[in-house]
Parts: sequence; C-alpha cells; structure tokens
Amino acid sequence: MRGKPPEFTSRLSRGETIAALAYLPVHILLLPLALTLAAPYLGLGEADLNLALYAVGTVYMLLLLLRFLRRDFDPLLDRPGYCVVEIITNYALMYLGNLVVTLIFMFIPLFSQENPNNSAIMDLAGQDWGKMTAMAVFLAPIMEECMFRAGIFGTLRRYNRWAAYVVATLAFSLYHVYGYAVMDSIYWLYLIQYLPVSILLCRVYERTNSIWCSIFFHMLVNWVSMNALKMLEALL
Repeated sequence: MRGKPPEFTSRLSRGETIAALAYLPVHILLLPLALTLAAPYLGLGEADLNLALYAVGTVYMLLLLLRFLRRDFDPLLDRPGYCVVEIITNYALMYLGNLVVTLIFMFIPLFSQENPNNSAIMDLAGQDWGKMTAMAVFLAPIMEECMFRAGIFGTLRRYNRWAAYVVATLAFSLYHVYGYAVMDSIYWLYLIQYLPVSILLCRVYERTNSIWCSIFFHMLVNWVSMNALKMLEALL
C-alpha cells in the first residue's frame, strides 16, 4: 500500500521566498548578459557559459535556501519507499503524457520543426558532453526546482492550488522556449512539450511534501533525456 500523501506543509520562509523568486530575473537576464560579456576575456565557450550559469545559480540556492533544503529532506527520510514510488509513478505518467504530445506533433504540420531547445543542447553536448551532463543532471534540477516549485508553486499553493499548478506549469514551460520564441513566434507552441513534466514535477513535490523528491525526479528526467539525445546523435 502506498498510503495517503502527507498534508502539504513544505514552504519557504518570507526571506527564502524573496531569495528564490528574486533570482529568476538574475538567471534569465542579468547573469547570462554578464557571462556573455566576460566570455571573451575568460576564454569561455558556450558549454562553459552554460555550466557557469547553472553553477552560480545552484550555489546561490544552496547558500540562501540551505535551511529550507535541510527541512525538506526530513519527509524523504521519513517515507523513502513512498517517495520512490511517487517518483516512479509520475515518471510513468510523464511518459504517457509525452506520448500524447508526440502524437499531436505528428499529425499537426505546424510542429514539423525540431524543438530548438533540444537542438541547442545536442549542439552543446557535442562540444563537451561531460559539462552539459553535469549542468543538466546535477545543477539545473536543484536551481530550477528551488525557483519554480518551491518559489512559485509552493508560495501560490498556500492560497490557491489550481493557480499554483497553472502559474508554475506555464512559467516552467515558457522558461524553456522564450529565448527562441522571441525570434520566431512558432516556437511558442513548443511549450506544449514541457507541460506534462511541468505538471508532474509540481505533483511530485505536492504529494511527497519534499522539494528533494521533485529534484530527484527532475534529475532522472534530464539524465534519461541526455542519454536519449546522445543515442539520437549517434544515429544521425
């Protein structure tokens, strides 16, 4: 028996909430600009820039949200079997959701172009597979879960559950395509591909009461995706 999910009590303090949400514009706009300007002087390639971007964000979250991350580890330790089952169950649900999205893309001509985010990751992984894997599997999940799940979903969840799901899901999905969509509006449609995992990352967090479960779920998703892209690149 899996038992009932615990009451959702995971939450950031006021200061932690400000820290998590304030980092969004830093990560999306300010830090990428600063790193791009500094790259020629530091001799950094694109893979180095991405690794540095997420390394800074991860260190930031570990330092400023350390108490929250420590608090949220307790539910995982209290019910490890339940948490593992939730991660596996939601991964299976994500697989089904992705299958539905793939079928939609197959039968609608508008979606004939390749996902630009996946293409960019493949290109960067070709430059340095180790750095991109470290970024995608270990760094990005910690930073992104602290911002989107703990910061956005967890904060809104105190007031309105449906609003929390809608806003966090759309924010996380848009985050993966906005950089390409501002250049070509067709790419806004690709946010559909991120809806299943966005919803289920929120669901894992809510049902386990631990941000670490959504972090580990996110790590699993990215690890599988990176290996799938590597296999695809080998075939091409």
